Order: sequence, then C-alpha cells, then structure tokens
Amino acid sequence: MSLGVVLYPPESGNAVDGVVAHAREARDAGLRSVWWGQRFDYDGIGLAAVVGREVPDVRVGTSAVPIFERHPILVNAQAQTAQAATGGRFQLGLALGAPAIVEPAFGLKHERPALRLREFLTVLRSLADTGTVDFAGETITARAVRPVPLAGADPAPLLVAALGPHALRVAGELADGTLPFLAGPRTLGEHIVPAITAAAEAAGRPAPRVVAFLPGAVVPAAELDAARATAEEHFAFYDRIPSYQRVVALEGRERAAELVALGDEDALAAEIRRYFDAGATEVVVSQSDLAGDAARRRTFALLGELAG
Repeated sequence: MSLGVVLYPPESGNAVDGVVAHAREARDAGLRSVWWGQRFDYDGIGLAAVVGREVPDVRVGTSAVPIFERHPILVNAQAQTAQAATGGRFQLGLALGAPAIVEPAFGLKHERPALRLREFLTVLRSLADTGTVDFAGETITARAVRPVPLAGADPAPLLVAALGPHALRVAGELADGTLPFLAGPRTLGEHIVPAITAAAEAAGRPAPRVVAFLPGAVVPAAELDAARATAEEHFAFYDRIPSYQRVVALEGRERAAELVALGDEDALAAEIRRYFDAGATEVVVSQSDLAGDAARRRTFALLGELAG
C-alpha cells in the first residue's frame, strides 16, 4: 500500500520545528510520504522545502495550495525551489479554494473556477514542458521574459484537489492526478476515478494518480466519544461548502463528520482498504487534532505497518 499522512503544526513551540519532528516520527514509523495544506499562518510550499531538506528520505507535498490568489509563474518558481531543496521529492498539490474564504480574505471574485483551473494548469504545463510560457487567457496572462528552469529541479508532480466533473476533466487533461478529500469509497469508485481516468485517456496522458485523503485516526475506545465530538465540531465547516456537500451526499451521508474514520487499528485498516478497492492509488490519512500524541503515534505505527 502507498500510504501517507497529513502533518499539522503544534500549537506551542516553534511550528516549523514541530512539523519537522512529526515528519521524522512518520519516517521512523515506516512512512515515506507527508503532506500539509496551505493556511494563513504558514506557506505550504516553503514548509515543504524545509521539511524535505531536514528529513531527506520522505516525499513532501501540499494539499492543497489555492490558485485564485496566486499567479502560476510565481507558484512554479516556488515549486522549483522546493523541488531543488528536496532533491526531487516535492509534490505540488493545487486547489480552487472555497468562495467563502477566497472572496472575503482577498477581495477576489471566485468566478469561472473550471476555466481558471484550466488556464492555471496550462501555464504550469507549458513551463514544465518547454521552460517558458506565452499565454493570454480570459483569467490569466503569463509571459516569461526569460527561460525559467531551475538547475537541480525537475518538474514536480502536479496534482489537483478536484471533486466536481468539470475540475476532474481539466485535471485529467493537464495534471498528473487528483487529491480528493471527503470523497468516500462509493464516490471515488463511481464518480471521481472514472471521470479523471476517462479525461486522461482522451488527452493521451498516463493513468492519473488518485491520492485519496481520509480523515481519521486510531483512537482508544475510552476516547472514542470525545474524538467523535471533536470531529463533529471541526468538520462542520465543510458542511457549508457546496463542493463538499455534494461529495458527502454522493456517499449517502448527511454530514462531513460521518466520513471521519475513528476506531482501533483494525477499523482504520479496513477503511483504508475500502479506499484502495474503490480505485485510490494512494491513501493519505489526515488525523488533524482529533486525538492526542498517543493516538498520533498509534496511527503512524499502523500506517507504517500497512505500508511495509
């Protein structure tokens, strides 16, 4: 099994040092893939460069950097820097972001998202394939006045957190795969995997990676009720976002928290296998802060055992 884990900065001490320490824990448990999102308090690509250099035998990835408030030439430069710093172990994950965050935070209109994604990926693909770009689209203009390849940086794998049919089609045509979150096994098998695979085949591209992000943790029975209550609180945010409402409904659930896998080692292992059976090529467990340090170590130990 190809397995990874999402890491989160600790609430005390130095945040970057804490992520590096957790990456070493994951590595020592047998995992070779660590991920994190983009937040307002740290830069995801910059963090990948630091962690990947400090922990040289794990792959590092972003899941995911929103594109509306960024320009693809600058994102490409960041990605190349992280790729060179990590010796080729960086994976660039991008996302459309939610209008409820993008619009009030940056004063931008979250309009024509599928077109924005297509043009953003078109620029990144041109930069990766040719080392330059001359593109004038409807939402993006990108012209590199000089070649952009960085010595020591091969193009990083390009993945998109796509959930809807339009975004999946664009990802299949222009990216290397998708990073679905809160898309359960039924949704993966019946909607996401067929859609992105068909788009990749039609575009003559290789079979896409499907890196499924599964929220969950190994939690002792005595702490299970508290962990479920925490999940209900933390995942209520996704119940207000239409794209997540859709995939939760496709799974036959009413709330995002119902897709959080909590229980003992056997329960989490069984849920992971369901995602692989549905067509995921990789599964990344997103533990968040659903439980404490002991639960994190047990989760890492299980994932390392399954990966081995």
